[in-house]
Amino acid sequence: MGNCKNCRAEVNQNYCPNCGQPVDIKRINGRYIIHEIKQVLNVEKGIFYTIWELFIRPGENVRHFITENRSRLVKPVVFIIVTSLVYSLVNNFFNIEQSYVNYAEMEKSATGVIFKWVQDHYGYANIIMGIFIAFWTKLFFKKYNYNFFEILILLCFVMGMGMLIYSVFAIIQGLINYHMMQIAGFVGIVYTSWAIGQFYEKTKFVNYVKALFAYLTGMLTFTVAALIIGTIIDLLILK
Repeated sequence: MGNCKNCRAEVNQNYCPNCGQPVDIKRINGRYIIHEIKQVLNVEKGIFYTIWELFIRPGENVRHFITENRSRLVKPVVFIIVTSLVYSLVNNFFNIEQSYVNYAEMEKSATGVIFKWVQDHYGYANIIMGIFIAFWTKLFFKKYNYNFFEILILLCFVMGMGMLIYSVFAIIQGLINYHMMQIAGFVGIVYTSWAIGQFYEKTKFVNYVKALFAYLTGMLTFTVAALIIGTIIDLLILK
């Protein structure tokens, strides 16, 4: 008989009956690291499984995740951060954004610093952008019984897939030296509209149109908000 090191409940077995913490915690070694990697890549609830399911049936799978089973897919916030990290690594390797985004002059202003931060921290920035898009999605689909946070979960998955789409096109552009990111942007918008529309009711064409406008309006609102904040900071500094 002892006490759980996590919740202090009494334990007389190998695992705490209250929180499930093992009594004897194994040391972190090579075997532990390999086990953790396998957990991320496993068939059920693994990153590759999640990507495949979001590729073939994004809206249906996210709806199933929210309403029925939350153990089949990778956690949404983890997913968007991992996929954004993949994009950042690809971009740093091929220097894709340097060919179509130039912050040389803008970095002198607060607005430039904000957009440079967005470029360098896509994981966090996607979550912030998702808040704006979720607001407009909730507004466009207000007759459906999904709250703001459930829509935000949807967007974590969808925008994470968007980062992977950009990563694939970035690799192709880096290999063949042909501008592909404009095509990537178009494919990303089409995928996002399709996924959001399918999430609500895939048989209604109008849902895909509303999803497109919700996404574009959300991105526009985020950009305007960043510009306003940057301008206010610049004005305050000048004073």
